Amino acid sequence: MNFLTSNPLTKTGRKFAYYQIGFSISVVSICVLVTYFCWGLTYAVSALAGGAIGIIPNIVFAYKAFKYAGAKSSKLVVESFFSGVKLKMALAALLFALAFKFLVIVPLPFFGMFCLVMALPLLTPFFIKI
Repeated sequence: MNFLTSNPLTKTGRKFAYYQIGFSISVVSICVLVTYFCWGLTYAVSALAGGAIGIIPNIVFAYKAFKYAGAKSSKLVVESFFSGVKLKMALAALLFALAFKFLVIVPLPFFGMFCLVMALPLLTPFFIKI
């Protein structure tokens, strides 16, 4: 049984998570373009890498976290959130390691964009109403 499409209780949470991810992608795109035109390609690639390292694990977490819902599935809900958080942290660590190994990173735009993506969930409810 595919719980992702069949459980109507997960629809609102999943919808908000996807809007939040879309909002993050939009903000990162705008910031990367501004960075590119102001400081050049190396800074823009660093900003894009930092944003991607923040967004990609969030996508995986949203998929895992909103897989189950309801009182009958309460144990599955908790397990899916915990496994989502673990997977998100492991994926973020892996992406950081890959970025440091294979990219020439400028620290300020890289970590600045990563921190911005981590702070965006606090701002999203002010911009997105469901």
